[in-house]
Amino acid sequence: MKNLTVLIPNYNGEKLLKSFLPSIFEALNIAKIDYEFIVVDDCSTDESIEFLNKNYSKKITTLKDSTKLSFAHTCDKVIASANNIFNQAINDYHLYDNIDHPMVNPYDKSSIEHLLYLKCWIDTAQWHMEDVIRNPDIEPQDALYWKRRIDKQNQIRTDTVEYIDSYFLNLYSSTIPKPNAKINTESPAWAIDRLSILALKIYHMQEESGRKDAEQAHRDNCQAKLEILLQQRNDLSQSIEELLQDLQSGQKIMKVYKQMKMYNDPSLNPVLYAKQK
Repeated sequence: MKNLTVLIPNYNGEKLLKSFLPSIFEALNIAKIDYEFIVVDDCSTDESIEFLNKNYSKKITTLKDSTKLSFAHTCDKVIASANNIFNQAINDYHLYDNIDHPMVNPYDKSSIEHLLYLKCWIDTAQWHMEDVIRNPDIEPQDALYWKRRIDKQNQIRTDTVEYIDSYFLNLYSSTIPKPNAKINTESPAWAIDRLSILALKIYHMQEESGRKDAEQAHRDNCQAKLEILLQQRNDLSQSIEELLQDLQSGQKIMKVYKQMKMYNDPSLNPVLYAKQK
């Protein structure tokens, strides 16, 4: 497994490729990272592919679509990669099935893949914290301990989502919005957040649909729910792809608002700041 995957969608980007590829490879060589480099070409009419084949055939894998399907078609490969990373993080966690087992993120810290893996690992650990706190026999002191951990974990989760949104904010920073551009009700990262949670629901619903110690009616019910979850993931993935296309084309404006959770802030939570007086 490579430690880093660099994935670039391209359409008539010959000049840009000539400009930034040398510095990227220089940085990769300095870092001595085991990487794979993929350019997904969306039917370019310039000499992008010829340039890549002539100068980077041993370093870059070029995938060329046979028909022009716009930026969204290349983005579907990015979203597919995100879904694969979420599954990887969930499977890695369940090798140990321990909330406190240290995460070993296989992706380079500077990559979006690193953030996606981290995001899903946080979600997976929190999923199991929520299981623990719902034990009807839990001692009140233990319940308070887990409630505090869940609050802390949720703040880390929110911070990670905002880091992911910063990536997209930078990615579309040069896009000029069209005069009639609209703001989406949900940013890319918060949509991806739901995609990560869906991956967890699918994993555990699959487990339940195959439980040998459960009644057949339970397994059938879980299988029906699983099919809905799988369709929901397909629909959400498509929706995110369309959002990314709209952001790239300027049909929508990339705008991010911080969550500003007040109850975690000692200066904003009245119960907390009252104790400081």
